[in-house]
Amino acid sequence: MRRLAAARLEPTPEHYARAYAEEAGLPPPATAAPVTPPAEPAPTADWAPLIERIARGLERGGRQWTAARKKDSLQRVLDGARRDDQRLAQRLRQLLAGWESDQDDSGIEVEAGPGTGEGAVLQPAVAAPQPAASAGADQWPRVVPPLQRTVAAALPTDDPRALALADELAGLADGLAAQGPTADLLAALDDACERARRLLQHRHHLVEELATLCREMAGGIVELAEDDSWAQGQAQALQLRLGDERLSTRGVRSAVDLLAQTRARQQQLKGERDRAREALKALLQRLLAELGTLDRHTGRFSDSLGRYAEVIERADSLDSLAGTVREMVEESRAVQQRVGDTRSRLQAEHDRAAELEQRVRDLEGELRRLSDEVSTDTLTQIANRRGLVQAFEQQRAQIEREPAPLAIGLLDVDNFKKLNDSLGHAAGDTALKALAEQVKASLRPQDLIARYGGEEFVVLLPGTDVDEGRQILTRLQRGLSGSLFLHDAQPVFVTFSAGITQWRPGESLEVALERSDEALYEAKRTGKNRTCAA
Repeated sequence: MRRLAAARLEPTPEHYARAYAEEAGLPPPATAAPVTPPAEPAPTADWAPLIERIARGLERGGRQWTAARKKDSLQRVLDGARRDDQRLAQRLRQLLAGWESDQDDSGIEVEAGPGTGEGAVLQPAVAAPQPAASAGADQWPRVVPPLQRTVAAALPTDDPRALALADELAGLADGLAAQGPTADLLAALDDACERARRLLQHRHHLVEELATLCREMAGGIVELAEDDSWAQGQAQALQLRLGDERLSTRGVRSAVDLLAQTRARQQQLKGERDRAREALKALLQRLLAELGTLDRHTGRFSDSLGRYAEVIERADSLDSLAGTVREMVEESRAVQQRVGDTRSRLQAEHDRAAELEQRVRDLEGELRRLSDEVSTDTLTQIANRRGLVQAFEQQRAQIEREPAPLAIGLLDVDNFKKLNDSLGHAAGDTALKALAEQVKASLRPQDLIARYGGEEFVVLLPGTDVDEGRQILTRLQRGLSGSLFLHDAQPVFVTFSAGITQWRPGESLEVALERSDEALYEAKRTGKNRTCAA
């Protein structure tokens, strides 16, 4: 079989007989055709591996090279170099280099585990080794697609000019991969890059101005708020979230969460105050009504007393006085009963008003305590932001005494808004509590999980490098392949995406979390339910 394959001969009986004779050292059969193929010109390219790479490349998905773009670019290469085998092979290798460089930053491909639904576990699979780029001029086409994707990712998606510019850069990258660096393509690329640079610089300026606006607004609220009021405490907390240095994604998201929480508390407090005000108004109205009723009764009683006085003056015997006295006593008791009933009702209204007033005071006290909260999250019963900062400071002090790695991971529940919208906020709270419990139970005693805000969690993994930390979080994701909890007797499947990074000595927690957030965004963008490292 090897002889036939090497000679590129069909598996006919004659060819088998000739190959067997040569292998056994026997004279060749008289009727057999010679095994040695006729002389052919040396092949210009090793086509079999090249075609295999093309087939794999067409099947493999990419971030920028979609299936349609791959087919179009392949057709252009075939049309442009169909008559020159050597040039065709070179252009195909350049095109494949662009395809194969279009992979995720983690260096792994995503392989679906059991099940194909949203709750299915995505497992990392080792990427196939890529052939080394040829030296010299053949190496530069590998640089173009990553640069094009980087610029396209930096361009805003809400600007029609930016979208058109990204499409133009994609077309230029395809042209360079297919045709090479022609003068026209290089001139067009230089012009597109200059327009992209101006657009990105303007966006950076816009972000800086927005950061200045946010800080000025927070500072203005602090100055306008009354001293020691809950509003001043919230504004100061907002200033801390935004920070005095470079504005970060984590800081902005944290500020948004704080403002949303403050607004919800304000609405609650306003509702309680409105109810207390209405209750006080109703109390005053009932008080006036009771006083009017009491006045009418006491007025009639006063008139009766004058009449009784005249009767007593005209009385000439004890019998006539006895009847008058009995009538006075009965009327006095009736008035006393009415006065007692009125006093009881007024006291009940007073107690109700006092309860409402105390409720308002409790809400105001709760708002004042927002900037001085305890270190435990009330919903999930794990560490909150303050507890996380305290634990991080302890870990940093320990690392300064005894150097050791520290991995910091950021977890975010996938499709949490959809879960809330479909099942309700109560189910969302249950999902957060169940996730916190399962992650906490799966970690080591020295590890820490904290709720950072909303559906985000942070894990501190002391004594762990970033590769081992990614494996730990990946195992956690696989452990959630089953239903996380039951809602109305139905299983609810919940997954999370994660980003993890290595803490660098001397940097703050926010800087490390910013890198983790970049990796988390990459995990969300490339399919969710996976972990990426930064």
